[in-house]
Amino acid sequence: MVTEKMEHNPVGWFEIPVHDMERAKTFYEAVFNMPIEVHSMDDGMVMGWFPMSETGSGASGSLVKAKGYIPTHEGTLIYFSEPAIETALERVRNNGGNVLKEKTDIGEYGFIAYIEDTEGNRIGLHNMTS
Repeated sequence: MVTEKMEHNPVGWFEIPVHDMERAKTFYEAVFNMPIEVHSMDDGMVMGWFPMSETGSGASGSLVKAKGYIPTHEGTLIYFSEPAIETALERVRNNGGNVLKEKTDIGEYGFIAYIEDTEGNRIGLHNMTS
């Protein structure tokens, strides 16, 4: 068991595959109430960047539409920190996503829920308080 505290979290960036950037951008902006900046790269990749804080904890990331990026329920599960899980689940339902697992108490580790975005990705929600 590792007990030493780290200066930063080990994950620095994540990418969520999408089929339709505009649809995914609209969904994530509505559910998480944050702007997403879309950028087209020289290689044809289109990225929708989530806001990032250089001094905050956790990782930021991007929606990505590109060859080889395939939305899925399998593999890595990303959890978004969400202070109001029930409210976010309602926004998921109202914006074309699906709730896969309602808010669940996980004891001293807080609360989680699972959703499916408009692209078919499984995404987790987490908070420590309620």
